[in-house]
Amino acid sequence: MNKRTVKDIDIANKRVLVRLDLNVPLENGAVSDDTRIRAALPTLQFLLEHNSVLILCSHLGRPKGKPDPKYSLRPVAERLGQLLGCPVKMAPDCVGPVVEHMTRKIPRGAVLLLENLRFHAEEEANDPEFAKALASLAEVFVNDAFGSAHRAHASTAGVAAYLPAVAGLLMEKELTFLGQALSAPARPFVAVLGGAKVSDKIGVIHNLLKKVDLLLIGGGMANTFLKAKGKAVAESLVENDKLDEARTLISKCGSKLILPVDVVVADSMDREAEKRTVSIDAVPFGWRILDIGPQSIKRFAHHLQTARTVVWNGPMGVFELEPFATGTFAIAHALAELSGATTIIGGGDSASAVERAGVADRMTHISTGGGASLEFLEGRKLPGVHALAERYKSSAIERGAHAG
Repeated sequence: MNKRTVKDIDIANKRVLVRLDLNVPLENGAVSDDTRIRAALPTLQFLLEHNSVLILCSHLGRPKGKPDPKYSLRPVAERLGQLLGCPVKMAPDCVGPVVEHMTRKIPRGAVLLLENLRFHAEEEANDPEFAKALASLAEVFVNDAFGSAHRAHASTAGVAAYLPAVAGLLMEKELTFLGQALSAPARPFVAVLGGAKVSDKIGVIHNLLKKVDLLLIGGGMANTFLKAKGKAVAESLVENDKLDEARTLISKCGSKLILPVDVVVADSMDREAEKRTVSIDAVPFGWRILDIGPQSIKRFAHHLQTARTVVWNGPMGVFELEPFATGTFAIAHALAELSGATTIIGGGDSASAVERAGVADRMTHISTGGGASLEFLEGRKLPGVHALAERYKSSAIERGAHAG
């Protein structure tokens, strides 16, 4: 990991602006899932141990550039205080004279959470003056929001132009695991890709193709590959405008590409729909593919058994509907049973799947950033990472991660 971290600089007794990903779900005015808050705790505890003043910032939801009470971070401040075991003071805004006064008055070892950054349109516009106003609140900038690192916003990239900028411990962990997988994985290296659309993963497939030993594809995106191979997929989700791209990838992948051999089909996308398991050569007219079948599960699990590194991004079916969750949960359990392998879950639906399958604690690393991890796996430079200070000149890991 080629970026300086909180451990590489003197942060003792300093005012530290910490960008977190506190974009958590709320229900009835309270946090309903605190996974992202818990992920931030190691960095915050490290800073508190060094008597820093913590000035925390994050976005929540999409308030469209103006204040909206339903997107206030106040419930997050309350839950964070419970987890940290100390009060978290809430600011009425994220910039301005009142906030500046508060940041100067809070004592060492205290925590202040700024109000939702997206209450200002300048945040997403990466406005330099807004970034400068945020930077004026502190002496050091720590970015621990990997989930927002693919956004070139004022609080993720802009602030770094005005303050010493380093990675937090969560950011370091994300970059280390994902970077290692792309640059120097233990082999065999297997990627499992799913989700609805192949268009979302074309870049990832092209980048991983040069690095993996096997590529297992399920979910809705597999339908486009199956149709590209001449299979009749009836009413299944297919991106017809990507069929030529899929044929090109099939040709490039060769024997590395593993597709479903049987599927679960239904006459509608409904939990009460009639469903059956069929060969990929026998999808009934008018029906749609909603999960991989038992033979495909066995095939995928067989190829995973010997893997030493696995990256998984995207479910195998419409796992939100219980009748079509079998394939996704089976992959989760297959990864949990691997011995001595590094298993990396690429955030988003895949993270939700391992949680729901009850095997999250048996994965090596679960990314907190679905979109960010996808772009990283695609080989793109993430603005929020690129803006951070380098530890030393281009490392092998970063060269591997961003190759071609």
